[in-house]
Amino acid sequence: MAGSATAPLAVAVTKAGGLGQIGSANDLQALDGHLTSAAKDLQRTSEDLLPIGVGFLLFLADVEEAMGVIGRHRPAVIWLFAAKEVGDYATWAARVRRVSPGSMVWVQVGSVKDALRVGKEAEPDVLVVQGADAGGHGLARSAGLVTVLPEVRDALVEAGLGGVMVVGSGGVTDGRGVAAALSLGADGVVMGTRFLAASETNLHPNWKAEVVSTSDGGQKTVKSMLFDELKGPSIWPEGYDGRGLANASSGDFDRGIGIDEVRKLFAEASQEKDGGFGQDGKGRAAMWAGTGVGLVKKEQTAAEIVEEVRAGAQKALEDARARL
Repeated sequence: MAGSATAPLAVAVTKAGGLGQIGSANDLQALDGHLTSAAKDLQRTSEDLLPIGVGFLLFLADVEEAMGVIGRHRPAVIWLFAAKEVGDYATWAARVRRVSPGSMVWVQVGSVKDALRVGKEAEPDVLVVQGADAGGHGLARSAGLVTVLPEVRDALVEAGLGGVMVVGSGGVTDGRGVAAALSLGADGVVMGTRFLAASETNLHPNWKAEVVSTSDGGQKTVKSMLFDELKGPSIWPEGYDGRGLANASSGDFDRGIGIDEVRKLFAEASQEKDGGFGQDGKGRAAMWAGTGVGLVKKEQTAAEIVEEVRAGAQKALEDARARL
């Protein structure tokens, strides 16, 4: 959620008892500013870790600049994703531990194969196991969380890596999803799509309106490389795509209209007052969201979301136990 999950959202989630995250792309100067703001809002002392996480896209971020930011702010969690090569995670993890020894290293994966390799080479504290229902970017070849998470958990144990914690991602939108992920063997969950509707999220108002008005998320979202091709050839490494709300761009592409024409129409829409973020599926800009978008019904504060999801998970687990 680079550009959307900034300091206000991260601080609000942490204050509510979760672990807020700040997403970053390649503007590490902006990230430095967000972390400075978060530290002030959380009244963090210089001796403490900053109680939020920071996500890095490894194929975009400059490692030297990133280590400078990490060393200055010492976030509690450094979340690594989208390396050009799987082996890059071990390199980054070692660097992170040198500049901020107390920070936990999280690595996002989407397959059993990558989980085992990353677990052995990078020795992460946490593996974020992402399923195919996730919004935004992930592996183009992927499985749903209900199968990939327990298979990863079993494989880690069999390989002697049972000490690595596993966090579930992709399709977890309410307390029932949390309860399901915990039952599958997750130590916790991360949520993105639900927080698109948080008051503190930095999001175009039309995008937020589309999130809360969309139903039937499996039909109203599209998993494709198209959204990364709208401004020109995709910069993402091979093997990744992204899930977003179906719109005029994806509809045209599905009907066989060539990418050059789709890009032309997107560029024209981007000059309009709404910047291409049209509503009712008529927009042309990418609006990332997962299949769980149909469960997001209203805008709420981050604290309200955290509290509602936590209470919902407890109730779901109690109800399930009562049915046994």
